[in-house]
Amino acid sequence: ILRPTLCLLTCEAAGGLAESAIPAAAALEFVHNFSLIHDDIQDRDTTRHHRPTLWSVWGEAKALVAGDALMIMAHKCLLELTEENKNFDLILKVQGELTASSLEMIEGQVLDIEFEGQEEINLENYLEMISLKTGALMKSSMVLGSMIGSRDHSILTPFARCGRYLGMLFQIRDDVLGVWGKEKHTGKPVSTDIKRRKKSFPIVHAMSKSRGNVKKRLINIYKSTKIEESAIIEVLEIMDQLGSLEYAQTLALEYLDRAISSLSEIHLDSDSRKDFEELADFLLLREY
Repeated sequence: ILRPTLCLLTCEAAGGLAESAIPAAAALEFVHNFSLIHDDIQDRDTTRHHRPTLWSVWGEAKALVAGDALMIMAHKCLLELTEENKNFDLILKVQGELTASSLEMIEGQVLDIEFEGQEEINLENYLEMISLKTGALMKSSMVLGSMIGSRDHSILTPFARCGRYLGMLFQIRDDVLGVWGKEKHTGKPVSTDIKRRKKSFPIVHAMSKSRGNVKKRLINIYKSTKIEESAIIEVLEIMDQLGSLEYAQTLALEYLDRAISSLSEIHLDSDSRKDFEELADFLLLREY
């Protein structure tokens, strides 16, 4: 419910009634779940949040159709904006924003998949990928809320920037949890991303900072068809030596600061600003 919450908070902060953004908030959640269904198939994940994934229960074919249906439902939800709002120009812009951000998200997912087949990824490429894969829909959450809540177009860019940074903060924290998160909180075994040889932030950082035999060892481990428990421990030790966890936390905090700083360009009441600050703090420290 993160994206819908952002949408509703932004609508209210922009001067509108949160209730008026409910169709857009629902659309965002449908698009997000569409992406998760497809992502689980691509990553071969069999569990998410302590529950079996859709494809592992119904099979890939039915899961793909279910995901596609959610995307269609998202755009159907936006049509409900016409019930209370006859500004059809606004509704077209809202539709256009959600479509554009969905395409950005898919582009980011394609890059993420491509990274799995590449021996080494630099941090700059990784950050560009997550700005699309995760940042786009978070950005859109705040843009849609501000579009519906206000006719002041000058606030769109600062809210968009804030959302993009919050998305990047979210993904970096997600990648940290994918390596060091506790199973009782995440619903996935410890070091899941290493076992899956996923090019998440910690390993991208470790590969970019390692040298010589250490770097060769990391590359060889990730080229293996299966990573044994001893190799996982080795990767974790290398990450520890290179400070990958500490750097991830530092960068996540930097994106939090950027997100909140973006809001200084908008006149917000103290309650709205506090809401955004508390949400950002949650994203930085969450355990699930």
